[in-house]
Amino acid sequence: MTVMPFTLAGKRALVTGAASGIGAATVEVLASLGARVALADIRADGFAAVQAAVGTCPTFTGDVAVEADCERMVAEAASALGGLEIVVNSAGIVDEVKPALDRDMGPWQRILDVNLRGTYQICRASGRIMVAQKSGSIINIASVNGERAWPRRTAYGPSKAAIRALTRSLSGEWGPHGVRINAVAPGYIATPMIAGLVEAGKVDVARLESRTPLIRLGTPAEVAQAIAFLASDWASFITGETLFVDGGWEAFGGAGDVRTF
Repeated sequence: MTVMPFTLAGKRALVTGAASGIGAATVEVLASLGARVALADIRADGFAAVQAAVGTCPTFTGDVAVEADCERMVAEAASALGGLEIVVNSAGIVDEVKPALDRDMGPWQRILDVNLRGTYQICRASGRIMVAQKSGSIINIASVNGERAWPRRTAYGPSKAAIRALTRSLSGEWGPHGVRINAVAPGYIATPMIAGLVEAGKVDVARLESRTPLIRLGTPAEVAQAIAFLASDWASFITGETLFVDGGWEAFGGAGDVRTF
């Protein structure tokens, strides 16, 4: 048996939410494996730092919750790169931690629009290209909160659970056309999003670490490496799956500190 090298050389990729956190780390990992990468984000002020790490690459600004922005960003990325084989839906926003009875529908809807609608719209726009060419790989970002619900997070968790369902649905529809759709479900990762929750007093890092079998938060690079695997030909017979990158969070069923068991 000949084992193919683990490489993304010659692949062309679009990463949304690419200006920071998991998205930025994904750009770096994909580029390091030989892919040509286009960056998309609602804010342009993070692009320079990413390009400093990977070199000049196409960048596009838009809101994934807006249908026209999704269509434009995918079309322009495919044009700039000369094609599109990989799409990573990393754009997302965090929930406000608030009792369900006190929630306003505006912020609730915005989380669903960005996380779920945005993922679907980018999938649909890129899926048209990939179905036509009979190949491609899409990786969506779910979350452990889509599998293990937390009280007072009644928008983020449902949006991420729906992404898992969307991933399965599209995998069955587009698989016969050679297009693979998978998801990663990060646990608690040391990103600017988590840092903001810590600063706001909404997250206790020590408590999260004690609940995680590997006793630490993950890094964006660790999630990005899982994404790269799913994007690669090493995962050529994997579709419709969600890979948990969570240090064992979802698997641990005990109560309290994992170190006491």
